[in-house]
Amino acid sequence: MVRRAGEAHEVVIEAIGARGDGIARRGGARIFVPLTLPGDRLRVRIVGRRGDGLVGEVLERLEEAPRTRPPCPHFGACGGCQLQHLPAAQYRTWKREQVAAALAKRGLPDVAIEPLECTPPGARRRARLAFERRGAAVRLGFRARSGHRVIALRACPVLAPALVALLPPLRALLAGLDLARRGGEVEATASATGVDLLILAPHRPSLADREALAAFAETHDLARISWAPGGDADGEPIAQRRLPGVIFDEVRVGLPAGAFLQATAAAEGALRRAVDDAIGDAGRIADLFAGCGTFGLPLAAAGRTVHAIEHDPAMLEALQEAARRAGFEGRLTTERRDLQRAPLAGAELERFDAAVLDPPRAGARAQAAAFAASQVARLAMVSCNPATFARDARLLADGGYRCLWVRPVDAFLWSGRIELVAAFARDPALTPRTRAAPRRP
Repeated sequence: MVRRAGEAHEVVIEAIGARGDGIARRGGARIFVPLTLPGDRLRVRIVGRRGDGLVGEVLERLEEAPRTRPPCPHFGACGGCQLQHLPAAQYRTWKREQVAAALAKRGLPDVAIEPLECTPPGARRRARLAFERRGAAVRLGFRARSGHRVIALRACPVLAPALVALLPPLRALLAGLDLARRGGEVEATASATGVDLLILAPHRPSLADREALAAFAETHDLARISWAPGGDADGEPIAQRRLPGVIFDEVRVGLPAGAFLQATAAAEGALRRAVDDAIGDAGRIADLFAGCGTFGLPLAAAGRTVHAIEHDPAMLEALQEAARRAGFEGRLTTERRDLQRAPLAGAELERFDAAVLDPPRAGARAQAAAFAASQVARLAMVSCNPATFARDARLLADGGYRCLWVRPVDAFLWSGRIELVAAFARDPALTPRTRAAPRRP
């Protein structure tokens, strides 16, 4: 029986968990062991707890399953990737299985899971990096696999080349800034018009900081540098040489500082194609949690009538401006609304033939419940969290929707994160009078 930290045990890894760690079982307890694969036989020491399980540290590798040589020199220490050592075929299977397992847990085991849509290395155009001051030097990179230490990146096979090339000069810049003396984070986006940097640090930039940041933007041809104290505060532009932008299916959108953007252009394209497949030829579409228009603007460009709802005012303004410049005013309308607190419901929903639902990681429980009580014919749900997706899918199923298929997309290469699009259609046999009573989510 595994009882306390410090105990050593011989274990065999049986599976890979949702965070990418190997899972062994001993004495009825699950033991999570990072950087291991199914088939590994190990001696591990218990070093802590995680939920209802334990965390193990490898003392000795007795037998190892076949593995792939990680392409990154930081793998193992850096927390950005968890699965570079997993062979490609097993990796693709594992990602699909995470979606299937989440659905099965909610009583939906028979949903068709399509093959994983993969994205290439060196394609990630958006990342949040941490930095910390160590004497006169600055560490810049992702957080360590365990703890809050920053791994100073020398290379990264995941990030776009434009972001990798900026790491050394950005590290030198931060070392000379007064605002960086207590550390912070940098959101970096390789936009269509150049790199956009948002520095998140508690200290307001001094005049000398502002001059240094403006010179850095000029020297490295950046689109924009902004500063914010952290949290949900809006970014304050320090130097804007061009408006950072992105192109959604030929529609150009200006990006507010810190705006949400899919991690890679390839993943964005895969998600958009899946949404198109899910809603079919529907003409009147609700685009919920619309962001800057990732899905709504291309749908409007294709001649659909779209009502886009977004809570963040800066992203909504960017979407509105893009629609105005593209001449979509007649067929793309907008609304600012917090859908978590005030979901679209009742008669507001019934005017649409289909909807696109793209909530944050917490999912959209209230909005899913509103759809379950509606007669909207088709729904495309986009998610970055299989667990909350499955919870919301259960609500829809209990309300009379069938999940036709789920298409997983590997937007975050070698990590435990998974994007997906699911297609739902209302079953005409289940009317409001015959619909089964909802299960407890």
